[in-house]
Amino acid sequence: MNAFKQMDKSANPAGAKGAPKMTRSPSAIKQMLLEWTKAMTSEYENVEVTNFSSSWNNGMAFCALIHHFYPDSFDFSKLDPKQRRANFNLAFDKAEELADIAPLLDVEDMVKMKNPDWKCVFTYVQSFYRKLRDHERNKAAPAKLPPTAEQ
Repeated sequence: MNAFKQMDKSANPAGAKGAPKMTRSPSAIKQMLLEWTKAMTSEYENVEVTNFSSSWNNGMAFCALIHHFYPDSFDFSKLDPKQRRANFNLAFDKAEELADIAPLLDVEDMVKMKNPDWKCVFTYVQSFYRKLRDHERNKAAPAKLPPTAEQ
């Protein structure tokens, strides 16, 4: 434990000017992850990520997210937003197969809900971020800053 404390001190000595201050509030993390998913899925038709509930209710956003990183894994243009069960199955299976992302959501539960529980979706999307944040296609398309942060 002392070794970790020493590393922390050397990385951020007390009183260091200009040391970046990390924002770790739950709302800031949620917003950052939402902006990341928007950036990763912005080029996809029938996908508009505005939240962690209704934006994910037909499986298209999950498919877009996995397709962004693995574009040769399936033909996104052939997907139909009305085929919710097929979309969830495809996205969850491909995420597990290609990125080793455990299927934290149940297809049956997702099909039953019009507005999925945002906490469940948020947790699953965090898994995508953790596994794919260092992926070469993530670096090629960095998350856009919200308009207020760009000004």
